[in-house]
Formats: sequence, C-alpha cells, structure tokens
Amino acid sequence: MDFDGKSSKLLEEAIIQFSSLPGIGKKTALRFALHLLKKNENEVETFATTILKMKTETRFCKICNNISDNDICSICEDKTRNKELICVVEGIHDVMAIESTSQYNGTYHVLGGIISPMEGIGPADLSILPLIERTKSEKISEIILALPTTMEGDTTNYYISRKIINPDIEITTLARGVAIGDELQYTDEITLGQSILHRKPFTVKS
Repeated sequence: MDFDGKSSKLLEEAIIQFSSLPGIGKKTALRFALHLLKKNENEVETFATTILKMKTETRFCKICNNISDNDICSICEDKTRNKELICVVEGIHDVMAIESTSQYNGTYHVLGGIISPMEGIGPADLSILPLIERTKSEKISEIILALPTTMEGDTTNYYISRKIINPDIEITTLARGVAIGDELQYTDEITLGQSILHRKPFTVKS
C-alpha cells in the first residue's frame, strides 16, 4: 500500500509503525490507525502511555527470567507454588501457554531461546548457567524440559541434561501429545495440559 504523498504523512507514519509489528500487514495497520483517530485524545494518550510504560518499566525476574513488574515475578513469589519443580521453557509466551492450562503449579525458568548453531545461538547466549546454579542453590526435585520438539529443542534438552549433575533431580520432558516440530504457544490448552500431566523421563537417544 503506497500513499504516494496523497494522504496524511502523519497517518502514513503511524501505519508504518503498526505494520512493523509481527503479523500486521498494511491494511490491518491502516485499520488500527483509523481506529485511533476516532478515539478522543485522553484515550489515545492512555494507550500510548501504557505501551511506553510497559517498555520502560518491565523487568525480568532475577530468579527465573520471566517477565515481571518487580525484581521477582509473581510466580516465584507465590508461596503456594511447588518450588521443587522447575519447568524449563524457551520464552515468555510458553509460560503464558502453560499457565493457561491450569495443570501446572511449579515454577519456571525462561531460557530466552534455544541452541541454534545455524543462527549463531550457543549456550552462552541463553539463561542456562543461571538454571544450573538454581539446581545447586535451591532444593529441586524435578526439571521439566518443555522446549520445542525440534532438532534445536532436542539439542538444548541434551545440553541441559548433561549439565545437571545432581542425581537426586529427576529430568522429565513433555509427553508427545505435542506434535514433533510444534511450538508450545501454538498447542491447544487441553493437549498441552495433558502433555504436562503425563510427562515422562528424559532419555538420550543412542
């Protein structure tokens, strides 16, 4: 969609910003921009302030690396959660996906990605060392490896399993209700919930 200078430059700039978001095309961006034009100034100001505040004030939990409003996220602070259980996930969206199932009451550890040599992502680029430190400093009975069922996910699972040297920590993985190649955020809640409940010991293929 090219305005060729025939429309408002301010509108065009707004469309460019909206269309820079993942999955947002120019037509959807135009609809968003026009929708905001219909709002009163206070509503638009609240919208803009909320986005800016999210960017400037959002933190990452010092324990699990989950997104948080404070130094420690609400999940790690929750005394009703099982602190001996850590679910290792790729990203924050996976925490949200698992939480939506209401089938898990442990804590999390967000890696911030998975090992991918093709993309130049190695163990040192991820929050793996803090996870290993948690297994040494906290009383942990089980680590659930809830990473994508891809070659990169399996590689990361293998790497983490080799770094956890405490024999008292059980290492498990999701049941294969999650199809090979799928990402957790795109798995329906029932399937994901069942995969958590029926998790199995992690084994290395020979």
